[in-house]
Amino acid sequence: MLSHDRHASRRAFLGACSASAAFFTTRGLFAEELARTPSRTEGPFYPDKLPLDTDNDLIIIKDGITPAVGEITHLTGRVLDVTGSPVRDATIEIWQCDANAVYLHTADSGQKVDQQDKNFQGFGRFTTGSRGEYRFRTIKPVPYPGRPAPHIHFLVKKGDRTLLTSQINIAGHPGNEVDGVVRGGIGVFDRELLMTDFKPIPGSKIGELAAEFTIVLGRTPDEHALQSSRKPNLGS
Repeated sequence: MLSHDRHASRRAFLGACSASAAFFTTRGLFAEELARTPSRTEGPFYPDKLPLDTDNDLIIIKDGITPAVGEITHLTGRVLDVTGSPVRDATIEIWQCDANAVYLHTADSGQKVDQQDKNFQGFGRFTTGSRGEYRFRTIKPVPYPGRPAPHIHFLVKKGDRTLLTSQINIAGHPGNEVDGVVRGGIGVFDRELLMTDFKPIPGSKIGELAAEFTIVLGRTPDEHALQSSRKPNLGS
């Protein structure tokens, strides 16, 4: 599994390459910034009714004893700003279809009652700590009809303000090459920033996987306001 530092360095390199022309003429502008995580569509299936259990373990619902179907995945990472500083007290939410390709949304699950995995929570949230860290236990995403690239939706917010909405994709999955959302509207470097590996955890007796994904935000509204307040007053 990639370390946070190595993953962040790779992001910085990709961001610099994607802006190579500007990089050589305004080097200071990019040299100390990480590449921002690109935004992607929220899609139609953010839960229209949140589950009773909204914690960061999507495998078990409340006090249930039957786990969800699928390859159990420990999804971890950090939320950072463009300087690499951690963003604490941010809420990250994830949602995805179950192993039978059913979302926790009445427009989808209402038509697939017998197909839906009732033991999969489908949605979870976590508040970042002092290092900007987050963690979830979920399943490895699977393709969905019309979306050949398996993916996990996520959003990051502070209070009632959403700072980023995007998706995590499986690095190297063949569906990435033909998926309209993965390929639409962004270049190859930005697409790479939304990929991560789902790797077997050594010694796991049940075949658990680990995936690490660093989220890099641009300036938040609060940061913009703070920066403006620090500028000298040049008026008359």
